Amino acid sequence: MADHHRAELVVDALDMAHGRGGLQPGCVIHSDRGSEYTSARFRDRIRELDLRQSCGRTGSCFDNAAAESFWALLKEEIGTRVWPDRATARADVFDFIETFYNRRRLRRHKVFGYLTPAETRQRHRHTLAA
Repeated sequence: MADHHRAELVVDALDMAHGRGGLQPGCVIHSDRGSEYTSARFRDRIRELDLRQSCGRTGSCFDNAAAESFWALLKEEIGTRVWPDRATARADVFDFIETFYNRRRLRRHKVFGYLTPAETRQRHRHTLAA
């Protein structure tokens, strides 16, 4: 979360996801066509990490349905209120993602085994290791 939409914001987020999530070579990174995602800096970092970039079609929210669903849930759960400062907003969003979304929210579908996102990632890693 930052006060700008420069490429360094998404490059930092990509590096964090790569470091924390253990993204494997060839992993697909999907985004919309915002200038930060189409920047040379972001494309270069994807190439350096041996990942693949995918961009949705212009004006089509269906190409990025998983992300759109996440943003809708975030807005529903913590609202669109005004925070006193960026640090408080950042803390609330972090709390939502790390303590609720990833660890307690069940994915309400039998395909996902009714697991949380964290449990789904753990199961996937275990399957890859086997």
